[in-house]
Amino acid sequence: MAELDPQRQEKAKDYARRMRRLSFLELGLGFFFVLILLFTPLSLSLRNLLDFPKPLQVALYFATLMICLGIVSAPLSFYGGFVLPRRFGISTQNLRGWLLDEAKGGVLGLLLGIGVMVFIYWLLGSFPDLWWLFAACFLILLTVVMTNLAPIIIVPLFYKLEPLADEGLMERLVRLAERAKTKVRGVFTINLSSKATSGNAALMGLGNTRRIVLGDTILDRYSPEEIEAIMAHELGHHVHRDIAKLIALQSATILAGFYLVHLVLRVSVPYFDFNGIDDVAAFPLLALVAGAFALLLEPLSNAYSRYQEGSADEYALALTDNPEGFITVMTKLTNQNLSEAQPSRWVELLFYDHPPYFKRVARAQHYEDNLVDSEGQSRAE
Repeated sequence: MAELDPQRQEKAKDYARRMRRLSFLELGLGFFFVLILLFTPLSLSLRNLLDFPKPLQVALYFATLMICLGIVSAPLSFYGGFVLPRRFGISTQNLRGWLLDEAKGGVLGLLLGIGVMVFIYWLLGSFPDLWWLFAACFLILLTVVMTNLAPIIIVPLFYKLEPLADEGLMERLVRLAERAKTKVRGVFTINLSSKATSGNAALMGLGNTRRIVLGDTILDRYSPEEIEAIMAHELGHHVHRDIAKLIALQSATILAGFYLVHLVLRVSVPYFDFNGIDDVAAFPLLALVAGAFALLLEPLSNAYSRYQEGSADEYALALTDNPEGFITVMTKLTNQNLSEAQPSRWVELLFYDHPPYFKRVARAQHYEDNLVDSEGQSRAE
């Protein structure tokens, strides 16, 4: 059975500490940026400068803020996205490739964000009492659509997806999906090795786009039984309808968040001298309230995600009936991905959306103990 690499664990702890500090810096920078806009004349001045019809004004205002924030945060993004992963051997991507991905992601995010903000501000002006309800419904629908389209439109912008060449492994995984009563539209590989050393696999898409996707970084390092254990976990999410549950939870969160923003905008318009709740100069207040609300809910969201992941682990153990193989896979992935095996409790609560390694292994050992006890009872009878 594989064992944790002590040297890798020391590196994992160091890397995790650095990334946590960086995340706090990025968070602080974002909030500071919004506060500067809100409590100085900058936002009102930018609104006045962009004296255009409302849709164009909103688009230019949002684009200006996002570009400025991108420039200000560029050193942190470069350090956390390129320097640290390269230093710790997680990334294999060169600078040109990283910059290209950043540009593609930035343009995609900016265009999508502009479209969303223009529509939301149209709702603010057209339905001042119910905009929050319509905006929430729109974002929920957009989430479902993007989840469905991700494997055929979004992911291919950054990675190559190709049908799995190993027919034996493909048939094995398709049979596993059939045992889980899950229909998939094929088994694909994703060229993670072009950018990283980490291993991963997923069940991507919804309905007619659902497919098994294996990182090429696990194909030559893991046996078919081990890959089967990884995919059994992913199938557990489908069997438990975890994506639908997450979307439902996100929907409730989005609805509550927008209603809170609505209340705050109503109260704050006179204080900040805005021209109404649909004044684009009030965007920093909208962003501040929504961001703070999401940040406060993050520990609860992570806790629910850890619960779902634990349930998927239970399903994988039951489907494969191979606890030793599951432990081996978790150990190899922890070593390969430079994951911290046993973080402190507060780190787990604040940052982890998956159970840490030691809890996943303990779950598998508990399953194995119960399996041995059941076999002993059967022989005794």
